[in-house]
Amino acid sequence: MSKYLKLFTNRIFVTVIWFGLSFFAILKQVLHQHINNYLIYKYTFINLVHKLNLYAPQPQHFEDSNHYGPLFSLVIAPFSLLPDGAGAVVWVMVNAWVLYQAILLLPLTALQRNAVLLICAHELMTAAFNAQFNPMMAACIILSYVFIRNKHDFWAALVIVAGTYIKLYGIVGLAFFFFSEHKIKFILSLLFWGIVLFILPMVFSSPAFVAQSYYDWYMSLSEKNAVNTTSHMQDISVMGMIRRVFHYPQLSNLIVMVPGLILFVASYLNIKSFKQMPYQLLILASTLIFTVIFSTGSESPTYIIAFVGVAVWFMNLDRPVNKLDIALLIFALLVTSLSPSDLFPKYINRTYIKPYALKALPCFIIWLKIVYESLTRHFNRQAVYTVVE
Repeated sequence: MSKYLKLFTNRIFVTVIWFGLSFFAILKQVLHQHINNYLIYKYTFINLVHKLNLYAPQPQHFEDSNHYGPLFSLVIAPFSLLPDGAGAVVWVMVNAWVLYQAILLLPLTALQRNAVLLICAHELMTAAFNAQFNPMMAACIILSYVFIRNKHDFWAALVIVAGTYIKLYGIVGLAFFFFSEHKIKFILSLLFWGIVLFILPMVFSSPAFVAQSYYDWYMSLSEKNAVNTTSHMQDISVMGMIRRVFHYPQLSNLIVMVPGLILFVASYLNIKSFKQMPYQLLILASTLIFTVIFSTGSESPTYIIAFVGVAVWFMNLDRPVNKLDIALLIFALLVTSLSPSDLFPKYINRTYIKPYALKALPCFIIWLKIVYESLTRHFNRQAVYTVVE
């Protein structure tokens, strides 16, 4: 038993699993020419340069349409210069690498960080199959916290603004505002990067086109939000789960989101614990999960963001971990992470998990427990997380 435990805590082994699963996933998609998402991304830069609507369908190049902000065009630009297959592979692996580095920066022990990587590796593979940007989005949220914790508010502001201009999700990095010791500098940095990153795409296009593109992006998201609630691929959220389980498609998002937001904000009532590392990590975990489970745009590959939150929550628990918390982690691994894969019974996935958006259920339950813990847990002021390389 100790031999296997030593293997699963070995950084080299964990790293091979982390990158190997993602490489296998995207290589399979490239060989079968299933890289539609990557092609959507690629043409955002091409369309920016040629001043073509970033959000108009282009069936001659890809299916569906783009839903990312104009700044994303510059993120994908270096990859678009490569042949499509190579570009897709490099894009996915860079996404995996960025999230890997962000996790290594978390204030956890080396053993705990290895565990986070292992817990999330399969969910990362799900994102890789779809060549999604979500791993990098998860990294943006983590880095928002890490930079603020390390008093690098200027760089925290950069990743928050960049994440917001790319996918809106990045704005949740503001959840760590109260952990900043330089709030004025932080606010000024947000304003600075807000201006710089708004202007930056104009260098490759024109001010008028980029300004119009932001309006087009707003219209694109509005239309997508209306469609999400009728799609089994989208709205894998608490609202979507309720809509499908109770056959109530007319459910207003606000009826669910407002109580959820109140609970999220309630976690900040524990003001005396703001400087305690375990409390801060709980807020990080809560933010990562909340971002996904209360978004109608959430789909299966989006859950890499939430699952990092699940892993951070579990490794941040007081030891020894009780049976309920272990059961919740296993529940999340089975239903949220493994259910879309061949390792899970297809009948159960197709009959129950997918039609009723039950992929969101374990994360929702864990999120509720995180909120409860943030208000009731006794955070040890003397607790120190030793970073061991």
